[in-house]
Amino acid sequence: MRNRLSRALPVAVAVLAAVTVALPVSAATASEPVPVSHAAPADHSTYIVTVHPGLDPADVAHDYGITPLYVYRNTLNGFAARLSPEQAEDLRADLVVASVEKDGGATATSFGPGV
Repeated sequence: MRNRLSRALPVAVAVLAAVTVALPVSAATASEPVPVSHAAPADHSTYIVTVHPGLDPADVAHDYGITPLYVYRNTLNGFAARLSPEQAEDLRADLVVASVEKDGGATATSFGPGV
């Protein structure tokens, strides 16, 4: 009996080590959430919603029944989500919301000497 246990233990340790290495890092350790694909009606555009400092943007989205594509807490305090025009207007009217902007492309412009 002792021989079987002494042989099984190294095999079990090797299997556990292999499984541990193969597992992905938990998304909970990421600083920003992983983007999630959400199907939305054609009239829904992606908006960036900024909420006032001290408020949790995920809670604001939840209060409106919105599932954010991203939640931002470092550079700005807000979230990105696909919203209907009505949802965007409702959020703009809420005092906890600082801004609601349609998501779009950005370009760099050079100002100064040598332009």
